[in-house]
Amino acid sequence: MLYKIRFGIAILIFITAILGITGIFYPLPLFDIQTAPLIQRVIIDFTAISAVLLAVVLLLTLLFGRLYCSTLCPFGILQELIALFRGEGNEEPRKNLPVKYFITAITIGVMIGGSALLIRYLEPYTYFGSALTLSVIGLIAVIAVIVLSIFKNRYFCTNICPVGCLLGLLSKISLLKIYIKDDECLSCGMCERNCPAGCIEADEAKVDNETCVKCFKCLNQCPKSAIKYGIKPIKNAEFSPKRRELITFGAALIVLAGAIKAGIEIGKTAAEKIKNIILPPGADNAQRMFNKCLNCNLCVKACPNKILTKADKDFGAVHIDYTKGEKYCKYDCAECSKVCPSGAIKKISLEEKQNTRIAMAVLNSEKCVNCGECVKVCPTKAIHKDENNRTILDSSKCIGCNACKKACPNESIEVFAINEQQRV
Repeated sequence: MLYKIRFGIAILIFITAILGITGIFYPLPLFDIQTAPLIQRVIIDFTAISAVLLAVVLLLTLLFGRLYCSTLCPFGILQELIALFRGEGNEEPRKNLPVKYFITAITIGVMIGGSALLIRYLEPYTYFGSALTLSVIGLIAVIAVIVLSIFKNRYFCTNICPVGCLLGLLSKISLLKIYIKDDECLSCGMCERNCPAGCIEADEAKVDNETCVKCFKCLNQCPKSAIKYGIKPIKNAEFSPKRRELITFGAALIVLAGAIKAGIEIGKTAAEKIKNIILPPGADNAQRMFNKCLNCNLCVKACPNKILTKADKDFGAVHIDYTKGEKYCKYDCAECSKVCPSGAIKKISLEEKQNTRIAMAVLNSEKCVNCGECVKVCPTKAIHKDENNRTILDSSKCIGCNACKKACPNESIEVFAINEQQRV
């Protein structure tokens, strides 16, 4: 029963995630509880809401184990669906490789230091979003993991994914665990052969709750109902880390400290040479956007005027391209701010967005024929006519939305990038 309930919720979330990423329907709470983006939001753009949401995710893991990985993570659910077509059975206990702790230490450390440069290539939600928006890197990553899952099932979740590693460490001490009642177990191996995470050793009646993603399939497979999910009996719940584990964790902490320092350096230098990039309102500047954007591309799909573009050779994060779509930033829209899960685009109100300068328009009076088309479309009234019917641009009111340039029939207006977004 637990498996059916969990699987039903997972499918609903999977469908909703697809609808949200493709821009059809965006359920804000769902994407705001994706773990890695949440951690980054707390670090770089702290709000009480983001802190509470992160605390909820961590608390749920401490109570129920890695339920997040099988129920809330769309990429994890995708791997489970692949397993349905792949067929179950013939799984073997999988080693909990120490390398995952170092992968996690490096990626999370760099993110804490100030750059999402590494996490965007290892974070499952980013993979899922970028692939659905046909990003080349996202498609390659997803295809690679799909191929891996065909042969090794949930190997990515158990030994590569940094989010899974973090939640796995919490799951190790969670209140509710999967465990085997050895006095009832027949040692038939059904649970072991059908465990997608390879976390069960039937001969020794052991379950590795660190790598267990709480899919609950084993509960269905056991003919004697010897596998339980609940509070593990005291005699079986001893926690005594081995010397090798302590050394591994100590080394990972050292790596984490080094990665934080590296992240600080990356954050300072990664985008300092980037010029002439226009960013969505709330991104602040090119360096911040480059270092915080996960390239999930949710904002790209949500933009009604389709001026947001994915990372390219000119800029490694989402940015505005006024040659695309409707060619201007819609004045009464703040969708990109609403949907960004990582804080790369700050969550600002529509009023704040309407007063944020993202670029600067310049009027060439020698080319201008004073037709007044730009005056009609300027949302902030930065462009107006003077007493002599000449077109005047008041730069103090300009927000750089590009509506004027789009309307100009004579190419007498240019819009330039600015170094730092400002309030007007």
